[in-house]
Amino acid sequence: MNRDNPSKPKSAIPAYLVGDAEDPYPSLSDIHDYEPNLEFDDTELQQPVNTEGDVIGIEAEEFLETPVSDGTIEENFEEAFGLPSLIPEYPSLIPVLGELSKEVVDDFIDVSQHGIVDVVGDDTYGRKVIVVSACRLPSNKVLDHNRLLSYLMHTLDNYVETDYTVVYFHHGLNSQNKPSFRWLLQAYRAFDRKYKKNLKALYLVHPTNFIRVIWQLFKPFISIKFGRKMMYVNYLSELGNHIHLNQVCIPPAVLKHDAMLMSKNANKSGQDSQVDSASSSQPLPTQQFGVSLQFIKNHNNGQVIPPIVCRCVEFLSQPDALETEGLFRRSASVTLVRDVQSRINRGEAIDFQQDFPGDYHLAAVTLKTFLRELKEPLMTFDLFDDIINFQRLNKEERAQMVKTLILERLPEDNYILLKYLAQFLAKVQDRSDLNKMTSFNLAVVFGPNLVWSQNQQMSLSAIGPINALTEHILSHYAEIFIL
Repeated sequence: MNRDNPSKPKSAIPAYLVGDAEDPYPSLSDIHDYEPNLEFDDTELQQPVNTEGDVIGIEAEEFLETPVSDGTIEENFEEAFGLPSLIPEYPSLIPVLGELSKEVVDDFIDVSQHGIVDVVGDDTYGRKVIVVSACRLPSNKVLDHNRLLSYLMHTLDNYVETDYTVVYFHHGLNSQNKPSFRWLLQAYRAFDRKYKKNLKALYLVHPTNFIRVIWQLFKPFISIKFGRKMMYVNYLSELGNHIHLNQVCIPPAVLKHDAMLMSKNANKSGQDSQVDSASSSQPLPTQQFGVSLQFIKNHNNGQVIPPIVCRCVEFLSQPDALETEGLFRRSASVTLVRDVQSRINRGEAIDFQQDFPGDYHLAAVTLKTFLRELKEPLMTFDLFDDIINFQRLNKEERAQMVKTLILERLPEDNYILLKYLAQFLAKVQDRSDLNKMTSFNLAVVFGPNLVWSQNQQMSLSAIGPINALTEHILSHYAEIFIL
């Protein structure tokens, strides 16, 4: 280079990293070479209305702080994060984890043993739920955070092709286990559009001033669109409006912290009694969501297949529906799903073809929601322990076990409904070249809606065998359902 030439080459670093950008809150996509417009966009899902908290915008003042501090975060945030030494290193963070992508790990047992990440069933909008618990993070001296990031990406890779939700329990993060700011920035950069596109909601439970500081520091890197997906949740009762809490492995420390927060706020004291009252109230005779199969049968002239299941399956059996890409993977309008549930429970007739023409995702989410909200799973509580051992068996033993569970131990009404669903899902699989819903993909979205435990919350270790069993049923339905 000619040193006498006063002109300088353009920096490859975005301007906002060096302080002379005109837009104070640029999108992260500015530092990507190209982001194509995909067929499905985040705007197709309406934002859920949080009756207790607000949807997070980009103003720091909108953050809902936990009323009392958990005493784990230092007041001198700049010193705690070492910000003066990290800021000059921003340019070195532009390449995204090049070394990390080269590492191939089979089981991540050194990370998974801590239970930091869990995958549970679906939320109330039919989306897979990923749970991250800060209180389960071990000391920085024990845990390699790059390994943690690899494990997170490895886990999410199984679900990012579908709409999903992340729940982050913040309580328990402290000076001994919190990651560095630089690592947080690396993590955000590593989770590119592939991971962010289908993330529909990020619930930050029990936020503190730590979250406020992180938000301020990340503003230049977080797009407004992504920011709208973040919601503060001050109490578990608020989270229950969006997540089936009985599915979530909530750490005891988080439960204790939530109880302390509730006791500190007299204006929230009536919530528990309201929830208990609602849960103990008798269901309407016309109700189909949140009741048992026997209840529905008793109030529908002995009809074994619930009416709402028939309506959904009939609507989704149309050629246009079966060929819809992402059927059962995509979420639907939250408002419409709740409206359908309310109308069905009141005994009103639903005609998807007339009332919601072409909205196949609405019918698909409604069907999954019905299965998820049954008082007892379709595969029953009694079969859970056998199901979670499914992957330990060889091929011949698996086939025999499935036939034994379904033909001999499953109640007759459950068998009839499961057969009805399997026959329908076979039609969906037959169009997988168009809808992309193979037996594996269908098992991922239906497994946790068919099987869960009565005595324990769903854990990541149970998801594998549940999905494997579901895929086996869908792949061999003609050999299984012979009666």
